[in-house]
Amino acid sequence: MQNVITIENGVTRHPLYRMKEPINLQIAAGEHVAIVGPNGAGKSLLVDTITGRYPLLMNEVKYDFSPSKSKMACDNIKYITFRDSYGDADGNYYYQQRWNSHDLDDTPIVADLLPECKDEQLRKTLYDLFGIEEMLGKHIILLSSGELRKFQLTKTLLSGPRVLIMDNPFIGLDARTRGLLHTLLGKLTEMTNLQVILVLSKTDDIPTFITHVIPVEDRHCGPKITLQEYLAHREPAPAHVLSDEKRQRILDLPYAENLYHTEHIVDLNKVSIRYGERVILKDLDWTVKCGEKWALSGENGAGKSTLLSLICADNPQSYACDITLFGRKRGSGESIWEIKKHIGYVSPEMHRAYLKNLPAIDIVASGLHDSIGLYRKTQAKDVDTCVWWMDIFGIADLKDRSFLQLSSGEQRMVLLARAFVKDPELLILDEPLHGLDMRNRRLVKDVIEAFCGRKDKTLIMVTHYQEELPSTITNSLFLKRNK
Repeated sequence: MQNVITIENGVTRHPLYRMKEPINLQIAAGEHVAIVGPNGAGKSLLVDTITGRYPLLMNEVKYDFSPSKSKMACDNIKYITFRDSYGDADGNYYYQQRWNSHDLDDTPIVADLLPECKDEQLRKTLYDLFGIEEMLGKHIILLSSGELRKFQLTKTLLSGPRVLIMDNPFIGLDARTRGLLHTLLGKLTEMTNLQVILVLSKTDDIPTFITHVIPVEDRHCGPKITLQEYLAHREPAPAHVLSDEKRQRILDLPYAENLYHTEHIVDLNKVSIRYGERVILKDLDWTVKCGEKWALSGENGAGKSTLLSLICADNPQSYACDITLFGRKRGSGESIWEIKKHIGYVSPEMHRAYLKNLPAIDIVASGLHDSIGLYRKTQAKDVDTCVWWMDIFGIADLKDRSFLQLSSGEQRMVLLARAFVKDPELLILDEPLHGLDMRNRRLVKDVIEAFCGRKDKTLIMVTHYQEELPSTITNSLFLKRNK
């Protein structure tokens, strides 16, 4: 039998990137694998070893990519990582860039970045599936996080890889696109020599075309087992994770003295946003009252994140719109920093923008000052508050770890603690459970529900998974695309 990838007693040369035991792994032709495990377990380390990113001490990774003409791993293995899904992580991206139209001239459009493809049928299938035709003339920085995922998947599949590795490929995609992607990948594995390796944190929707599962836990690479074996022994997601003691601690938090106490938190009056010919929002009226818990949904590219950027004053066009926050009309002389003090926020754009290798506790502390990246030492008076919230999210032991050395799931938990750290009156969560394992997803949902039990707390939450919404949701808004 042809083994496409073989690792025998694999130990990386650099101690920082080693698993706790040598890796022994074979992936045969025709096998499609899901690598699963908790956040921070070592899934990405295993993939980096498979792709040859980290050289091994003794035995190098063996590849047999036949019938591919090239023997080079870089030609045959394509890996879409978590950060790639939000666009090229070239270090030039900054938070709010997506909404600053004056930066457009310096950024490429989608059509310029898609490779040629000899297989016209594949190209047409991908373009139809992901709605690429509508995106061809758009600048990369204007794409929503879901659209960026679609672009990256199309770009990668057009290159015709022998082995396709994808980190959580379904997060950020609306339900329709998730289903179509499941189907497409299944067809490609049947009709071509493509082999798929998925790195999954959310393990309750493993595609049916997956044949084998490799469990990873505490930097141990478990034996490869069949999908049927894995499903037969998989533990169900817990009903609750947050302890009663921590839940009560959240409910008992003392309230700040400088609260707004307004009946209306958000008022949008005939708000429209456009970039060139493209209309994102059109004549939108929306009122969010104190204590309401809103679920905000819609297809990829419908304008959900743009709407939230207006509320958070991250979008320059917000000053041309009729927007009132906490009873204060935008542009009437109010300090946006004063308003931001009362808003806790996490989003894919924010996650992408954090490229500074700071200790995790400094990232959490930046939420107290509404800064993206904190360039001063955390104040002693703030340390206890930051550690308190990190403990609530079960990540207090990560406080001194460098943010960029954490797994993407651990990073998301840090950014969630950042959103809650100032006990905000308005909590805005844009796809907060991205990349989280089943236990952490339940934990975060528990924390949200406990937080919403506090007096006069208002929530706006975006998700493409209905089951992610907390039980406290009172209202919903569905956005339709304005082409």
